[in-house]
Amino acid sequence: MQLTYDPRHNIAYLRFHRKTAEVETIRVSEELNVDIAPDGTIYGVELLNANEQLRSGDAGALVVINEALGDRQEIPLTK
Repeated sequence: MQLTYDPRHNIAYLRFHRKTAEVETIRVSEELNVDIAPDGTIYGVELLNANEQLRSGDAGALVVINEALGDRQEIPLTK
């Protein structure tokens, strides 16, 4: 899994799989698109207006939690 951010366009993309098939982009809202293959595989989630969405909670940090280990890591998102 990979999270990328393009500050020039204020877009973030959370990639679950590399695109190996034709995908359809479904517009969920004005700020959220989902790339999905015909077999139902979700390839990624695109966040438009990413600054607002990524910094709105958790004090502006990306929080990664391993539920099995009870481990929590915070990665600050810079302005």
